[in-house]
Amino acid sequence: MRFAGLAFRPRWWGALLAAAGCAAGVLLGNWQWGRAEERRAALASLERARVQLRGEFLRDFTVLLEFRVHRGRPGYYVAQAMRLAGSGRHAIVLRGWTAAGARREDLPAIRTPAGEQRIEGVALDHLPQFLEPPGSIEACRPGAAPCVWLNLSVERFAAWSGLALEAYILEQSGGAPDGLERDWERPEAGYRKNEMYALQWYSLAALAVALFIVLSIRRDGTGQ
Repeated sequence: MRFAGLAFRPRWWGALLAAAGCAAGVLLGNWQWGRAEERRAALASLERARVQLRGEFLRDFTVLLEFRVHRGRPGYYVAQAMRLAGSGRHAIVLRGWTAAGARREDLPAIRTPAGEQRIEGVALDHLPQFLEPPGSIEACRPGAAPCVWLNLSVERFAAWSGLALEAYILEQSGGAPDGLERDWERPEAGYRKNEMYALQWYSLAALAVALFIVLSIRRDGTGQ
């Protein structure tokens, strides 16, 4: 193919590299887009409602959820039971985030507010779950020290604590002098990241094709 003294003469290895780069970009882009669809569906099933609670936090029923990253730093989410005033029931409160120590065995000191507290937040019917080995919960008992878990659910917390619990987990909002961070990630942020990564991979696939075309155009009669 010739045009204005230029010829399209692709090299076989260039075509091979372009095909491989384009295929990899499309496949990885499709995978990231699929992950975004999964997260969007999970978000749609996550019920969220504003709730106000009044009660007393129970220090003996504290769980640290590990491998939670906040602004690029590793740490824990602090989950604690609250005895609700006037009802005889309890609720799980996801109080906030705290940084991890230099070593895994160096657990953070959690400050539990004394007396009756009034808090508000978003009631979640469940939290995202991660793959974990069996027996990690049974090895830890209430009261001795904060237990370290990977996953949290109302059913699991009830079986571990023996408490009568409300059917939600309250993601606490607002400020409090307890040293915990509560600027929770927006729920749509997860799938938005996957969509962004997918577009990046698709762009790399398009770039591989564009580079192949550009580098295959040479001056006619050069013999290259």
